[in-house]
Amino acid sequence: RRKLRTDVAAAFPNLSAEQLAEFIPNKEELNVIKIHAHKGEPVTVYMNNRNPILFEIEKSLYPTVYTLWVYPDLLPAFSTWPPVLQKLAGGADLMLPGVVVPSSGFPQVERGTLCAVTLLGNRAPVAVAVATMSTAEMLAAGMKGKGFAVLHTYLDHLWEYGDKSYPPTLAPLVTDSAEKESTEDEEEMEGKEPVISIPTDPLQHVDVGDLSLKERDGCAILMGKEELNENRAAETAEHANAEVQQEAEDSRTPQEQMDALLSQCFFHALKCKVKKSDLPLLTSTFLRSHMFSCCPAGQQLDIKKSSYKKFSKFLQCMQHQKILQVKELNKGVESIVEVDWKHPDIKAFAVPEGFSSASAAQDSKSEDREQVYHAPEIIPLYGVSAKMIPLFQESGHRKGSILSSSEVRNIIINYVKTNELVDETNKNFVKVNAILCDCLLDKSEQDEISNLKWDDLVSRCLERLQPLHQVTFLGQEPIVRKGNIEPIDITIAQRSSNKKVTIIKNLELYGLDPQCVANILQQKVQASATITPVPGTKDRVQVQIQGNQIHHLAKMLLEEYQLPRKYIQGLEKAPKLGRKK
Repeated sequence: RRKLRTDVAAAFPNLSAEQLAEFIPNKEELNVIKIHAHKGEPVTVYMNNRNPILFEIEKSLYPTVYTLWVYPDLLPAFSTWPPVLQKLAGGADLMLPGVVVPSSGFPQVERGTLCAVTLLGNRAPVAVAVATMSTAEMLAAGMKGKGFAVLHTYLDHLWEYGDKSYPPTLAPLVTDSAEKESTEDEEEMEGKEPVISIPTDPLQHVDVGDLSLKERDGCAILMGKEELNENRAAETAEHANAEVQQEAEDSRTPQEQMDALLSQCFFHALKCKVKKSDLPLLTSTFLRSHMFSCCPAGQQLDIKKSSYKKFSKFLQCMQHQKILQVKELNKGVESIVEVDWKHPDIKAFAVPEGFSSASAAQDSKSEDREQVYHAPEIIPLYGVSAKMIPLFQESGHRKGSILSSSEVRNIIINYVKTNELVDETNKNFVKVNAILCDCLLDKSEQDEISNLKWDDLVSRCLERLQPLHQVTFLGQEPIVRKGNIEPIDITIAQRSSNKKVTIIKNLELYGLDPQCVANILQQKVQASATITPVPGTKDRVQVQIQGNQIHHLAKMLLEEYQLPRKYIQGLEKAPKLGRKK
């Protein structure tokens, strides 16, 4: 506790001795917990009065929003518009166009300075961020580019460790006159031009799903705010988002507008882009290759902002209306298998101005050819089984808890050190206690083995956990499935007249459309390619192409699609290249 108080005093010199004693009290209970960020970085969290007050990453201390609500002037603060909070909470960094310039000027900070992010009209911080450039560099850049890398926000997982209270309402300082004038200007402009009102409850704008403590890769931009004065009019207009400006002119809520845009793109894609010969069609391909291209210019289709939140729920709703039929061809992989093009809703849909059915269909073909495939991110995970509960319950995990390999390793290391099981004579070995014996040793080994090497200990633990895997496709939510992911299976089969064919299975698991792969292969090797049902299964398909085409397949899957070799099975069956005589 004394060392922590010293570290806090060094990290935050603005704290007085009284504030420091109040912040890190002598007698109150102070708890320390270990968590991991989404990229696996270890994070130490300090808890006081059931609220996280500090977190430590790579030996650097950072305050939480709970701390900043008590000491709002602890860090230099920069304000942004309330709608931007949604972007920050969703995983974005803060871009300079989204930063409000006060009349008194910005606080002077250097690159790497820890800063607080507040909302216009309230000094209570909603995010903790690191400045990516100095104040002078921000102004020299014309307030363009990324200004702050966000580490922690109100409503993320770290905030959820506490009492989940809302930010207090703290009046702006007297010097912040520009903000007061801006609100008056907005009231005067209300009858002239539509503007976005600033809500008192930030929850109205925030999607709280899937937030995590992490350094964010996205970018938050100014979302369609009206100009506050003539000097900033040009700059604001340049960065304003056209979609939100239209929302301001529309009486519907943003969620209702996104629902309408989702339906428009859905019916547009079915009417103009999808043909019967395209079925079965992966739902991910339908969204990425067909629906996104039907989105009007200046608007962005974002399913998370709709009332459905997930594309699968939207498709279920369409299926209930008997517009289409969706089936799970592979475990966790859905495809559209049937569309009722005579449905009244499809027939009544009018293609928006600027689109034509013929040109849209042509665009779809060219886009399919030019569509860039992004290999999914596949992470092996492990579930705590009933037999392994005694080993993991000390770390707060129970049956069914999902862990990464690094988390399992850290838990094992902490368990061994806590129970003083490291062999004193040889630190490469771990003494096997009763729990390790029951969890990791077979019955025949329990009387023979008293020590295990570290690597053997961890590998035995991983083998006895339930295998899982997480697949994340670009722009989609991660999917966790049981078992190990099946590799793309390539086999060579013999047909009549001693002819060979190449058969490829499990393409859908990796976000590849079998029909699209068949078409590309057919063009590359100038051989017949077909889609056939997988024998012995329902609604699963495979690609079949004449000849031994493994060389071409290997080049396409490994070099063009950048799929790791470990997820492809059968490449060793490629024909040996003959020598020229």
